[in-house]
Amino acid sequence: YLLIPGEHLVTRQAQRRLLALMDFTELGSGFKIALNDLQIRGGGNILGAAQSGHIAAVGYEMYVHLMEKAITQLKGETAREPAEPEIHLNLAAHLPETYITNSSQRLNTYKRLASASDESSLADMEEELRDRFGPLPEETSHLLVLLNLKLLLRRLWVKRLDAVNGEYVLTFSENPEIDLDKLTGLVAAEPEHLRLTPEHRLYFSSPTYDVVESITELKKLLHNLK
Repeated sequence: YLLIPGEHLVTRQAQRRLLALMDFTELGSGFKIALNDLQIRGGGNILGAAQSGHIAAVGYEMYVHLMEKAITQLKGETAREPAEPEIHLNLAAHLPETYITNSSQRLNTYKRLASASDESSLADMEEELRDRFGPLPEETSHLLVLLNLKLLLRRLWVKRLDAVNGEYVLTFSENPEIDLDKLTGLVAAEPEHLRLTPEHRLYFSSPTYDVVESITELKKLLHNLK
């Protein structure tokens, strides 16, 4: 047990540090706690002489991303990055208040889910959610499904996914860095389910009306492009 004075006597930063201790309880969480503390107090302007500023203003992941871009620019290099995919599907996907009742914990969980960089990280988060809060509500399961899909779409340079007239429409970025021969070969092999337009749009006709099952089928096809 850890006893603290009344909440009104604890500073906001101290409250955030206490929430971090509550959030990261599993074995080996020391690094995550230290990282959270870095976000709270700010890491300074790593590239500048002033050494001032706060990582917390934009979040650690975004800060690292911006720093990598700055380093690339200083080297005189140009780095293309896929756009963050927009997904527009009729699917309830969120963390219900009845599942994570504490608003700060819920917000922090959203942030950690959004910053997951691969499927393994999302799987770890799912395991943690089950362990801490119990079985996943349907809406939370849907959220994880969409986040997994988003990771795949980003790697394939898909900037948007829409459900239109019973079909799923994937819009690729301009000059996507994918194997176009693989893409056209996949479309030729699945003429009943896939068609490609000159406007960089891939249409997927799902064999099922269920959205989650359709996403599963779509992912099976898209994995052939990796």
